[in-house]
Amino acid sequence: MEEIILKAENMFKEFGATKAVSDVTLELRKGCVLGLVGENGSGKSTLSSMIAGVYPPTKGVMTYKGEEYRPKSVLDARKAGIQYLTQEQGTIDGMTVAENMFLGEEDQMSKMGNVSIKKLNLLARKILDENGMNYVNPKAMVETYSFEDRKMIETARALSHQPAILIIDETTTALSQKGRERIYEIIFEQKKAGTAIVIISHDLDEVQKLCDEVLIMRDGVYVDTLKGDEINAHNMREKMIGRTMEGSYYRGDFECTYEDEVVLEVKDLSVWGIFSDVSFELHKGEILGIGGLSECGMHELLKTVFGAIRPTSGSVTLVQNQVALKNTTVSVKNKVAYIPKDRDKESLFQPTSIKDNIVASSYDKIKKGFFIKPSDEKKLADEQAKKIEVKMQNIEQLIRDLSGGNKQKVVIAKWIANESQIFIMDCPTRGIDIGVKAKIYKLMDTLKHEGISILMVSEEMMELIGMADRIITMKDGRLSKEFTRSKDLSESTIISAIV
Repeated sequence: MEEIILKAENMFKEFGATKAVSDVTLELRKGCVLGLVGENGSGKSTLSSMIAGVYPPTKGVMTYKGEEYRPKSVLDARKAGIQYLTQEQGTIDGMTVAENMFLGEEDQMSKMGNVSIKKLNLLARKILDENGMNYVNPKAMVETYSFEDRKMIETARALSHQPAILIIDETTTALSQKGRERIYEIIFEQKKAGTAIVIISHDLDEVQKLCDEVLIMRDGVYVDTLKGDEINAHNMREKMIGRTMEGSYYRGDFECTYEDEVVLEVKDLSVWGIFSDVSFELHKGEILGIGGLSECGMHELLKTVFGAIRPTSGSVTLVQNQVALKNTTVSVKNKVAYIPKDRDKESLFQPTSIKDNIVASSYDKIKKGFFIKPSDEKKLADEQAKKIEVKMQNIEQLIRDLSGGNKQKVVIAKWIANESQIFIMDCPTRGIDIGVKAKIYKLMDTLKHEGISILMVSEEMMELIGMADRIITMKDGRLSKEFTRSKDLSESTIISAIV
Protein backbone atom coordinates (compact mmCIF):
# COMPACT_ATOMS: atom_id res chain seq x y z
CA MET A 1 0.00 0.00 0.00
CA GLU A 2 1.37 3.38 -1.05
CA GLU A 3 2.20 5.99 1.59
CA ILE A 4 -0.70 8.29 2.54
CA ILE A 5 0.30 11.92 1.88
CA LEU A 6 -2.98 13.57 2.87
CA LYS A 7 -6.05 12.41 4.74
CA ALA A 8 -9.21 14.52 4.86
CA GLU A 9 -11.59 13.14 7.51
CA ASN A 10 -15.29 13.85 8.03
CA MET A 11 -15.23 16.95 5.84
CA PHE A 12 -18.21 19.31 5.84
CA LYS A 13 -18.73 22.54 3.90
CA GLU A 14 -21.86 24.64 4.17
CA PHE A 15 -22.71 27.84 2.29
CA GLY A 16 -25.60 29.25 4.31
CA ALA A 17 -28.40 26.70 4.08
CA THR A 18 -26.65 24.80 1.27
CA LYS A 19 -24.73 21.69 2.39
CA ALA A 20 -22.15 21.32 -0.36
CA VAL A 21 -20.13 18.54 1.35
CA SER A 22 -21.37 16.34 4.21
CA ASP A 23 -19.12 13.93 6.13
CA VAL A 24 -16.76 12.89 3.32
CA THR A 25 -13.41 11.21 4.00
CA LEU A 26 -10.67 10.64 1.43
CA GLU A 27 -7.02 9.59 1.33
CA LEU A 28 -4.41 10.70 -1.20
CA ARG A 29 -1.52 8.29 -1.70
CA LYS A 30 1.96 8.79 -3.11
CA GLY A 31 2.08 7.95 -6.84
CA CYS A 32 -1.65 7.23 -6.96
CA VAL A 33 -4.23 8.89 -9.25
CA LEU A 34 -7.61 9.38 -7.58
CA GLY A 35 -10.64 10.29 -9.69
CA LEU A 36 -13.39 12.41 -8.12
CA VAL A 37 -16.63 11.99 -10.05
CA GLY A 38 -20.24 13.01 -9.59
CA GLU A 39 -22.94 15.11 -11.20
CA ASN A 40 -22.72 18.91 -11.13
CA GLY A 41 -23.42 20.02 -7.58
CA SER A 42 -22.26 16.74 -6.05
CA GLY A 43 -19.55 18.53 -4.01
CA LYS A 44 -16.41 17.20 -5.69
CA SER A 45 -14.97 20.63 -6.59
CA THR A 46 -15.85 21.98 -3.13
CA LEU A 47 -14.03 19.07 -1.50
CA SER A 48 -10.89 19.60 -3.61
CA SER A 49 -11.12 23.38 -3.01
CA MET A 50 -10.86 22.80 0.76
CA ILE A 51 -7.69 20.78 0.22
CA ALA A 52 -6.32 23.52 -2.08
CA GLY A 53 -7.01 26.33 0.41
CA VAL A 54 -9.84 28.00 -1.52
CA TYR A 55 -12.38 27.47 1.28
CA PRO A 56 -11.93 26.62 4.96
CA PRO A 57 -14.00 23.56 5.94
CA THR A 58 -17.06 24.07 8.13
CA LYS A 59 -16.01 20.91 9.98
CA GLY A 60 -13.42 18.19 9.46
CA VAL A 61 -9.73 17.47 9.99
CA MET A 62 -7.00 17.31 7.34
CA THR A 63 -3.64 15.65 7.97
CA TYR A 64 -0.81 16.38 5.51
CA LYS A 65 2.52 14.54 5.73
CA GLY A 66 1.64 13.42 9.25
CA GLU A 67 0.73 16.88 10.61
CA GLU A 68 -2.55 18.75 10.95
CA TYR A 69 -3.14 20.86 7.84
CA ARG A 70 -5.15 24.11 7.81
CA PRO A 71 -4.34 26.19 4.70
CA LYS A 72 -5.32 29.86 4.97
CA SER A 73 -5.27 30.45 1.20
CA VAL A 74 -4.41 28.93 -2.18
CA LEU A 75 -0.96 30.50 -1.85
CA ASP A 76 -0.54 28.85 1.55
CA ALA A 77 -1.43 25.46 0.03
CA ARG A 78 0.86 26.08 -2.95
CA LYS A 79 3.80 26.83 -0.63
CA ALA A 80 3.08 23.54 1.15
CA GLY A 81 3.37 21.68 -2.20
CA ILE A 82 -0.31 21.39 -3.19
CA GLN A 83 -1.03 22.67 -6.71
CA TYR A 84 -4.55 23.27 -8.02
CA LEU A 85 -5.45 23.52 -11.74
CA THR A 86 -9.04 24.56 -12.44
CA GLN A 87 -11.34 24.62 -15.47
CA GLU A 88 -11.71 28.39 -15.26
CA GLN A 89 -9.11 30.95 -16.23
CA GLY A 90 -6.50 31.38 -13.51
CA THR A 91 -4.33 34.12 -15.00
CA ILE A 92 -4.92 37.88 -14.62
CA ASP A 93 -5.19 40.35 -17.52
CA GLY A 94 -3.01 43.45 -17.39
CA MET A 95 0.02 41.50 -16.17
CA THR A 96 2.84 39.78 -18.06
CA VAL A 97 3.21 36.02 -18.36
CA ALA A 98 6.14 36.08 -15.90
CA GLU A 99 4.26 38.24 -13.39
CA ASN A 100 1.34 35.79 -13.48
CA MET A 101 3.66 32.82 -13.03
CA PHE A 102 5.15 34.22 -9.81
CA LEU A 103 2.15 36.03 -8.40
CA GLY A 104 2.41 35.83 -4.61
CA GLU A 105 5.99 34.52 -4.78
CA GLU A 106 7.73 37.79 -5.66
CA ASP A 107 9.83 37.66 -2.48
CA GLN A 108 12.00 35.02 -4.20
CA MET A 109 13.04 37.62 -6.77
CA SER A 110 13.27 40.64 -4.47
CA LYS A 111 16.15 42.41 -2.84
CA MET A 112 15.48 45.01 -0.16
CA GLY A 113 11.79 44.88 -1.15
CA ASN A 114 12.44 45.53 -4.86
CA VAL A 115 11.48 42.77 -7.32
CA SER A 116 14.06 42.00 -10.00
CA ILE A 117 12.04 41.91 -13.26
CA LYS A 118 15.10 40.52 -15.07
CA LYS A 119 15.33 37.59 -12.66
CA LEU A 120 11.55 37.08 -12.90
CA ASN A 121 11.69 36.88 -16.71
CA LEU A 122 14.74 34.60 -16.77
CA LEU A 123 13.20 32.12 -14.35
CA ALA A 124 9.88 32.18 -16.24
CA ARG A 125 11.76 31.57 -19.51
CA LYS A 126 13.49 28.52 -17.99
CA ILE A 127 10.21 27.03 -16.67
CA LEU A 128 8.35 27.64 -19.95
CA ASP A 129 11.15 25.97 -21.94
CA GLU A 130 11.14 22.96 -19.61
CA ASN A 131 7.41 22.57 -20.34
CA GLY A 132 7.67 22.79 -24.13
CA MET A 133 6.44 26.39 -24.31
CA ASN A 134 9.42 28.10 -25.94
CA TYR A 135 6.96 30.03 -28.16
CA VAL A 136 5.60 31.95 -25.13
CA ASN A 137 7.30 35.28 -24.33
CA PRO A 138 7.47 35.79 -20.54
CA LYS A 139 7.55 39.58 -21.08
CA ALA A 140 4.31 39.60 -23.12
CA MET A 141 0.95 40.54 -21.60
CA VAL A 142 -0.85 37.29 -20.74
CA GLU A 143 -4.09 38.36 -22.51
CA THR A 144 -2.29 38.20 -25.88
CA TYR A 145 -2.37 34.39 -25.61
CA SER A 146 -5.28 32.00 -26.23
CA PHE A 147 -7.28 30.43 -23.42
CA GLU A 148 -5.49 27.12 -24.02
CA ASP A 149 -2.03 28.71 -23.90
CA ARG A 150 -3.01 30.44 -20.65
CA LYS A 151 -4.06 27.11 -19.15
CA MET A 152 -0.70 25.63 -20.14
CA ILE A 153 1.08 28.66 -18.59
CA GLU A 154 -0.80 27.91 -15.35
CA THR A 155 0.27 24.27 -15.63
CA ALA A 156 3.92 25.28 -16.10
CA ARG A 157 3.61 27.49 -13.01
CA ALA A 158 2.16 24.60 -11.00
CA LEU A 159 5.09 22.38 -11.97
CA SER A 160 7.78 25.01 -11.33
CA HIS A 161 8.21 23.44 -7.89
CA GLN A 162 7.78 19.68 -7.66
CA PRO A 163 4.29 19.24 -6.14
CA ALA A 164 3.45 16.65 -3.50
CA ILE A 165 -0.22 16.83 -4.54
CA LEU A 166 -1.58 17.91 -7.93
CA ILE A 167 -5.34 18.59 -8.26
CA ILE A 168 -6.69 18.82 -11.83
CA ASP A 169 -10.28 20.08 -11.79
CA GLU A 170 -11.96 19.80 -15.22
CA THR A 171 -8.87 21.34 -16.84
CA THR A 172 -8.92 19.09 -19.93
CA THR A 173 -12.46 20.12 -20.99
CA ALA A 174 -11.14 23.51 -22.09
CA LEU A 175 -8.24 22.09 -24.11
CA SER A 176 -7.70 20.78 -27.63
CA GLN A 177 -6.59 17.20 -28.20
CA LYS A 178 -2.95 18.35 -28.21
CA GLY A 179 -3.44 20.16 -24.88
CA ARG A 180 -5.18 17.15 -23.34
CA GLU A 181 -2.38 14.83 -24.40
CA ARG A 182 0.15 17.14 -22.74
CA ILE A 183 -1.87 17.04 -19.49
CA TYR A 184 -1.96 13.22 -19.72
CA GLU A 185 1.83 13.16 -20.16
CA ILE A 186 2.20 15.38 -17.08
CA ILE A 187 -0.05 13.06 -15.05
CA PHE A 188 2.03 9.99 -15.95
CA GLU A 189 5.30 11.90 -15.29
CA GLN A 190 4.05 13.14 -11.91
CA LYS A 191 2.74 9.72 -10.95
CA LYS A 192 6.18 8.26 -11.63
CA ALA A 193 7.71 11.04 -9.47
CA GLY A 194 5.50 9.97 -6.55
CA THR A 195 3.01 12.85 -6.67
CA ALA A 196 -0.50 12.20 -5.36
CA ILE A 197 -2.91 13.27 -8.12
CA VAL A 198 -6.61 14.14 -7.98
CA ILE A 199 -8.57 14.30 -11.25
CA ILE A 200 -12.08 15.75 -11.46
CA SER A 201 -13.65 15.03 -14.84
CA HIS A 202 -17.00 14.37 -16.51
CA ASP A 203 -15.22 12.42 -19.25
CA LEU A 204 -15.63 8.90 -17.88
CA ASP A 205 -13.38 7.37 -20.54
CA GLU A 206 -10.65 9.77 -19.40
CA VAL A 207 -11.24 8.78 -15.76
CA GLN A 208 -11.07 5.07 -16.63
CA LYS A 209 -7.85 5.59 -18.60
CA LEU A 210 -6.00 7.62 -15.95
CA CYS A 211 -7.20 6.65 -12.47
CA ASP A 212 -6.11 3.98 -9.98
CA GLU A 213 -9.12 4.67 -7.74
CA VAL A 214 -12.37 6.58 -8.25
CA LEU A 215 -14.32 8.19 -5.41
CA ILE A 216 -17.96 8.85 -6.30
CA MET A 217 -20.05 11.63 -4.73
CA ARG A 218 -23.73 12.48 -4.97
CA ASP A 219 -25.51 15.48 -3.41
CA GLY A 220 -22.48 16.30 -1.25
CA VAL A 221 -22.07 12.83 0.28
CA TYR A 222 -19.72 9.91 -0.30
CA VAL A 223 -21.22 7.06 -2.38
CA ASP A 224 -18.46 4.54 -3.13
CA THR A 225 -14.81 4.01 -4.09
CA LEU A 226 -14.07 1.94 -7.20
CA LYS A 227 -10.80 0.15 -7.92
CA GLY A 228 -9.36 -1.93 -10.77
CA ASP A 229 -11.96 -3.53 -13.04
CA GLU A 230 -14.77 -1.78 -11.14
CA ILE A 231 -13.71 1.47 -12.85
CA ASN A 232 -15.84 1.50 -15.99
CA ALA A 233 -18.28 4.00 -17.50
CA HIS A 234 -21.39 1.90 -16.78
CA ASN A 235 -20.55 1.48 -13.08
CA MET A 236 -19.65 5.15 -12.63
CA ARG A 237 -22.80 6.41 -14.39
CA GLU A 238 -25.16 4.34 -12.26
CA LYS A 239 -23.48 5.22 -8.97
CA MET A 240 -23.32 8.93 -9.88
CA ILE A 241 -27.03 9.25 -10.62
CA GLY A 242 -28.18 6.69 -8.02
CA ARG A 243 -30.27 4.56 -10.32
CA THR A 244 -30.05 2.28 -13.33
CA MET A 245 -30.07 4.35 -16.52
CA GLU A 246 -33.15 3.37 -18.46
CA GLY A 247 -33.46 3.50 -22.23
CA SER A 248 -30.76 4.72 -24.57
CA TYR A 249 -28.20 7.30 -23.46
CA TYR A 250 -27.99 8.75 -26.98
CA ARG A 251 -30.65 8.44 -29.67
CA GLY A 252 -32.34 5.05 -29.78
CA ASP A 253 -32.46 4.77 -33.60
CA PHE A 254 -29.77 4.35 -36.25
CA GLU A 255 -31.53 5.91 -39.24
CA CYS A 256 -31.39 9.28 -41.00
CA THR A 257 -34.88 10.63 -40.43
CA TYR A 258 -34.67 14.27 -41.53
CA GLU A 259 -36.98 15.84 -44.11
CA ASP A 260 -36.10 16.67 -47.76
CA GLU A 261 -36.55 20.41 -47.18
CA VAL A 262 -33.25 22.32 -46.94
CA VAL A 263 -33.40 25.11 -44.34
CA LEU A 264 -29.81 26.38 -44.41
CA GLU A 265 -27.28 26.48 -47.24
CA VAL A 266 -23.59 27.16 -46.68
CA LYS A 267 -21.74 27.73 -49.95
CA ASP A 268 -17.98 28.08 -50.55
CA LEU A 269 -17.50 29.67 -47.12
CA SER A 270 -13.96 30.77 -46.25
CA VAL A 271 -12.21 32.75 -43.52
CA TRP A 272 -8.67 33.50 -44.56
CA GLY A 273 -6.10 31.47 -42.62
CA ILE A 274 -8.73 29.39 -40.75
CA PHE A 275 -10.94 27.39 -43.15
CA SER A 276 -11.59 27.29 -46.92
CA ASP A 277 -14.38 26.46 -49.38
CA VAL A 278 -16.80 24.85 -46.94
CA SER A 279 -20.18 23.90 -48.44
CA PHE A 280 -23.06 21.90 -46.95
CA GLU A 281 -26.83 21.86 -46.55
CA LEU A 282 -28.83 21.48 -43.32
CA HIS A 283 -32.27 19.87 -43.61
CA LYS A 284 -35.43 20.37 -41.58
CA GLY A 285 -35.41 18.07 -38.55
CA GLU A 286 -31.77 17.08 -39.07
CA ILE A 287 -28.92 16.84 -36.58
CA LEU A 288 -25.82 17.52 -38.66
CA GLY A 289 -22.59 16.86 -36.78
CA ILE A 290 -19.17 18.31 -37.55
CA GLY A 291 -16.05 16.66 -36.11
CA GLY A 292 -12.33 17.29 -36.22
CA LEU A 293 -9.31 18.25 -34.17
CA SER A 294 -9.86 21.44 -32.18
CA GLU A 295 -7.60 23.52 -34.47
CA CYS A 296 -9.24 22.37 -37.74
CA GLY A 297 -11.45 25.47 -37.98
CA MET A 298 -14.78 23.87 -37.00
CA HIS A 299 -15.42 26.16 -34.01
CA GLU A 300 -14.77 29.28 -36.12
CA LEU A 301 -16.97 27.80 -38.87
CA LEU A 302 -19.98 27.76 -36.52
CA LYS A 303 -19.36 31.38 -35.48
CA THR A 304 -19.16 32.37 -39.15
CA VAL A 305 -22.42 30.56 -39.98
CA PHE A 306 -24.12 32.44 -37.12
CA GLY A 307 -22.67 35.76 -38.31
CA ALA A 308 -20.25 36.42 -35.45
CA ILE A 309 -17.21 36.20 -37.79
CA ARG A 310 -17.24 37.90 -41.19
CA PRO A 311 -16.24 35.48 -43.97
CA THR A 312 -13.55 36.30 -46.53
CA SER A 313 -15.79 34.75 -49.19
CA GLY A 314 -18.85 32.53 -49.59
CA SER A 315 -22.39 32.72 -48.25
CA VAL A 316 -24.77 31.46 -45.55
CA THR A 317 -28.43 31.53 -46.58
CA LEU A 318 -31.76 30.68 -44.98
CA VAL A 319 -33.35 28.92 -47.93
CA GLN A 320 -37.07 29.56 -47.34
CA ASN A 321 -36.89 33.37 -47.58
CA GLN A 322 -33.41 33.60 -49.17
CA VAL A 323 -32.12 35.58 -46.17
CA ALA A 324 -28.32 36.01 -46.01
CA LEU A 325 -27.00 35.56 -42.46
CA LYS A 326 -24.52 38.44 -42.50
CA ASN A 327 -24.49 39.21 -38.78
CA THR A 328 -25.81 37.97 -35.45
CA THR A 329 -28.73 40.43 -35.38
CA VAL A 330 -30.12 38.99 -38.63
CA SER A 331 -29.61 35.45 -37.31
CA VAL A 332 -31.46 36.04 -34.03
CA LYS A 333 -34.28 37.89 -35.82
CA ASN A 334 -34.70 34.90 -38.13
CA LYS A 335 -34.84 32.35 -35.29
CA VAL A 336 -31.28 31.03 -35.53
CA ALA A 337 -29.76 30.17 -32.13
CA TYR A 338 -26.07 29.87 -31.21
CA ILE A 339 -24.75 27.93 -28.21
CA PRO A 340 -20.99 28.62 -27.95
CA LYS A 341 -18.26 26.39 -26.57
CA ASP A 342 -17.37 28.96 -23.89
CA ARG A 343 -20.80 29.62 -22.38
CA ASP A 344 -19.48 31.72 -19.46
CA LYS A 345 -17.82 34.33 -21.68
CA GLU A 346 -19.89 34.24 -24.87
CA SER A 347 -23.44 33.32 -23.94
CA LEU A 348 -24.28 34.38 -20.39
CA PHE A 349 -24.46 37.66 -18.51
CA GLN A 350 -22.75 36.44 -15.33
CA PRO A 351 -23.68 39.28 -12.91
CA THR A 352 -27.40 39.04 -13.81
CA SER A 353 -30.25 36.67 -12.95
CA ILE A 354 -31.52 33.48 -14.57
CA LYS A 355 -34.60 35.46 -15.62
CA ASP A 356 -32.57 38.18 -17.36
CA ASN A 357 -30.55 35.59 -19.27
CA ILE A 358 -33.56 33.58 -20.43
CA VAL A 359 -35.55 36.58 -21.73
CA ALA A 360 -32.52 38.27 -23.36
CA SER A 361 -33.38 37.03 -26.87
CA SER A 362 -37.19 37.32 -26.53
CA TYR A 363 -37.90 41.02 -25.91
CA ASP A 364 -39.50 41.43 -29.36
CA LYS A 365 -41.77 38.51 -28.53
CA ILE A 366 -43.05 39.84 -25.18
CA LYS A 367 -43.09 43.58 -25.72
CA LYS A 368 -46.43 45.33 -26.17
CA GLY A 369 -45.88 48.49 -28.15
CA PHE A 370 -42.80 50.08 -26.57
CA PHE A 371 -43.33 48.44 -23.18
CA ILE A 372 -42.24 45.18 -21.56
CA LYS A 373 -44.16 44.14 -18.47
CA PRO A 374 -42.02 42.63 -15.68
CA SER A 375 -44.78 40.06 -15.10
CA ASP A 376 -44.42 38.86 -18.73
CA GLU A 377 -40.64 38.52 -18.31
CA LYS A 378 -41.14 36.52 -15.12
CA LYS A 379 -43.79 34.27 -16.69
CA LEU A 380 -41.64 33.45 -19.75
CA ALA A 381 -38.50 32.79 -17.68
CA ASP A 382 -40.42 30.66 -15.16
CA GLU A 383 -42.00 28.54 -17.88
CA GLN A 384 -38.72 27.86 -19.69
CA ALA A 385 -36.64 27.25 -16.56
CA LYS A 386 -39.16 24.70 -15.28
CA LYS A 387 -39.59 23.10 -18.71
CA ILE A 388 -35.86 22.41 -18.99
CA GLU A 389 -35.54 21.55 -15.24
CA VAL A 390 -32.99 24.16 -14.15
CA LYS A 391 -31.94 23.43 -10.55
CA MET A 392 -32.29 26.81 -8.86
CA GLN A 393 -33.64 28.65 -5.85
CA ASN A 394 -35.80 30.83 -8.15
CA ILE A 395 -35.42 32.73 -11.43
CA GLU A 396 -33.93 35.75 -9.61
CA GLN A 397 -30.87 33.69 -8.59
CA LEU A 398 -27.62 34.95 -10.17
CA ILE A 399 -26.48 32.88 -13.13
CA ARG A 400 -22.88 32.76 -11.84
CA ASP A 401 -24.04 30.74 -8.80
CA LEU A 402 -25.28 27.81 -10.94
CA SER A 403 -23.34 24.66 -11.82
CA GLY A 404 -22.01 24.23 -15.37
CA GLY A 405 -24.83 21.91 -16.36
CA ASN A 406 -27.53 24.27 -15.12
CA LYS A 407 -25.86 27.23 -16.84
CA GLN A 408 -26.04 25.28 -20.09
CA LYS A 409 -29.73 24.57 -19.48
CA VAL A 410 -30.31 28.33 -19.16
CA VAL A 411 -28.48 28.96 -22.45
CA ILE A 412 -30.71 26.44 -24.23
CA ALA A 413 -33.84 27.77 -22.47
CA LYS A 414 -33.00 31.27 -23.78
CA TRP A 415 -33.22 30.06 -27.38
CA ILE A 416 -36.25 27.83 -26.88
CA ALA A 417 -38.01 30.89 -25.39
CA ASN A 418 -37.23 32.70 -28.65
CA GLU A 419 -38.86 29.84 -30.63
CA SER A 420 -35.64 29.30 -32.59
CA GLN A 421 -35.91 26.94 -35.57
CA ILE A 422 -32.20 26.33 -36.16
CA PHE A 423 -29.80 25.56 -33.30
CA ILE A 424 -26.05 25.99 -33.86
CA MET A 425 -24.38 24.10 -30.99
CA ASP A 426 -20.64 24.16 -30.31
CA CYS A 427 -19.71 21.33 -27.91
CA PRO A 428 -23.15 21.43 -26.20
CA THR A 429 -22.20 19.08 -23.35
CA ARG A 430 -18.66 20.31 -22.60
CA GLY A 431 -17.90 20.12 -18.86
CA ILE A 432 -21.36 18.76 -18.02
CA ASP A 433 -22.15 15.76 -15.85
CA ILE A 434 -23.66 12.53 -17.09
CA GLY A 435 -27.20 13.23 -15.86
CA VAL A 436 -27.48 16.65 -17.52
CA LYS A 437 -25.83 15.26 -20.68
CA ALA A 438 -28.57 12.63 -20.95
CA LYS A 439 -31.23 15.36 -20.57
CA ILE A 440 -29.64 17.53 -23.26
CA TYR A 441 -29.46 14.56 -25.64
CA LYS A 442 -33.14 13.81 -25.00
CA LEU A 443 -34.00 17.48 -25.60
CA MET A 444 -32.04 17.49 -28.89
CA ASP A 445 -33.97 14.41 -30.01
CA THR A 446 -37.26 16.11 -29.06
CA LEU A 447 -36.31 19.28 -30.99
CA LYS A 448 -35.41 17.17 -34.01
CA HIS A 449 -38.80 15.43 -33.99
CA GLU A 450 -40.49 18.85 -33.77
CA GLY A 451 -38.85 19.73 -37.11
CA ILE A 452 -36.12 21.91 -35.61
CA SER A 453 -32.68 21.64 -37.24
CA ILE A 454 -29.42 21.30 -35.31
CA LEU A 455 -25.88 22.00 -36.53
CA MET A 456 -23.50 20.60 -33.90
CA VAL A 457 -19.73 20.63 -33.52
CA SER A 458 -18.32 18.15 -30.99
CA GLU A 459 -14.87 16.97 -29.95
CA GLU A 460 -16.43 13.77 -28.54
CA MET A 461 -16.67 11.12 -31.27
CA MET A 462 -19.33 9.12 -29.43
CA GLU A 463 -21.51 12.22 -29.12
CA LEU A 464 -21.41 12.67 -32.89
CA ILE A 465 -22.07 8.99 -33.58
CA GLY A 466 -24.80 8.82 -30.95
CA MET A 467 -26.75 11.93 -32.01
CA ALA A 468 -26.10 12.97 -35.63
CA ASP A 469 -27.99 11.97 -38.79
CA ARG A 470 -24.94 12.89 -40.85
CA ILE A 471 -21.36 13.65 -39.76
CA ILE A 472 -19.03 15.91 -41.74
CA THR A 473 -15.35 15.79 -40.78
CA MET A 474 -12.86 18.62 -41.14
CA LYS A 475 -9.11 18.47 -41.51
CA ASP A 476 -6.72 21.43 -41.90
CA GLY A 477 -9.56 23.88 -42.50
CA ARG A 478 -11.33 21.85 -45.20
CA LEU A 479 -14.11 19.28 -45.28
CA SER A 480 -12.59 15.81 -45.52
CA LYS A 481 -15.41 13.20 -45.43
CA GLU A 482 -19.12 12.68 -44.81
CA PHE A 483 -20.66 9.78 -42.90
CA THR A 484 -24.29 8.69 -42.65
CA ARG A 485 -25.86 7.49 -39.39
CA SER A 486 -25.29 3.75 -38.92
CA LYS A 487 -24.94 1.31 -36.02
CA ASP A 488 -21.70 0.13 -37.67
CA LEU A 489 -20.07 3.58 -37.62
CA SER A 490 -17.07 3.55 -35.24
CA GLU A 491 -14.86 6.14 -33.55
CA SER A 492 -11.79 4.83 -35.37
CA THR A 493 -13.46 5.38 -38.77
CA ILE A 494 -14.15 9.05 -37.94
CA ILE A 495 -10.73 9.61 -36.36
CA SER A 496 -9.04 8.30 -39.53
CA ALA A 497 -10.75 11.13 -41.46
CA ILE A 498 -9.61 13.94 -39.12
CA VAL A 499 -5.95 13.16 -38.37
